[in-house]
Order: sequence, then structure tokens, then C-alpha cells
Amino acid sequence: MMAGIRAKDTKPEMTVRRGLHALGFRYRLHVRNLAGVPDMVFPSLRAVIFVHGCFWHRHDCHLFRLPESRKDFWEKKLARNHARDVEVRTALMSEGWRVLNIWECAFRGRDRLSVDDVLSQAATWLRSGSSAGEIKGQVHASR
Repeated sequence: MMAGIRAKDTKPEMTVRRGLHALGFRYRLHVRNLAGVPDMVFPSLRAVIFVHGCFWHRHDCHLFRLPESRKDFWEKKLARNHARDVEVRTALMSEGWRVLNIWECAFRGRDRLSVDDVLSQAATWLRSGSSAGEIKGQVHASR
């Protein structure tokens, strides 16, 4: 099962890449000498973008559900993935990089945003100079 999981060129990542390119942003892909090997690197803006799957990165949203089988294995594995994400974000920011996480739930599920909204938020963040950001599905007050 896990061997079939893609680390690069996922559908959400490709959507973000194509959309930002169409908006005039230029970037490098999967730069290996940066912590965490970001999905997109914008050297002139000192910014990186990660497109994270909600399950693999243990996002607190409706798309994440811990599997019922082998709970100990999955808890340890996903906790380590989450801890690694924090370490990578801290390392990149300490090196002067700005970090944006775009979550899978921004594209899928009941709380998804439109692709235009995701791209608009990402473009606004890239232009803003903010140090860290996050794009995720909408949160409804009625829950």
C-alpha cells in the first residue's frame, strides 16, 4: 500500500504549480539541499511551499482519521512525520526562508476551497513577505 503513495507530483501539487506559474511566479522544484526538500522553492522571494496530504502529515481536519488496525504503528509513524514537519519548518525559517503549507483539505472534502481561492491565497502570501503561512479547508462556525 505505502509503496504506491507518491511523494512528488501529486494532483494537488501539480494544481498549485500550474496555477502559480500561470500567475507569473517562477520556482525550482524539490531542491534537495534544503531541509525537507520543499515542493516549490522561490529563491528570489526566499519562500518555499509544501503541499501536504492531511493523513500523512496528521492534519487536524475531517480528512484525517487514524487507522483502526495497527494503531501503535500508525500513531508512532504519523507522530514522527508531524515532528519532522516542525523540525523542517524551524530549520528553514532559521535559515531565512519563508514557509507556506498548503493542505490537501483545501482541495478535497466538504470544506474545500475553489482552486482560484487557494491560488489567490498562495499568491498573496508570496507577495506579502509573511514568514509563515497555511492554507487549509474552510472552517465553519456551525460545527
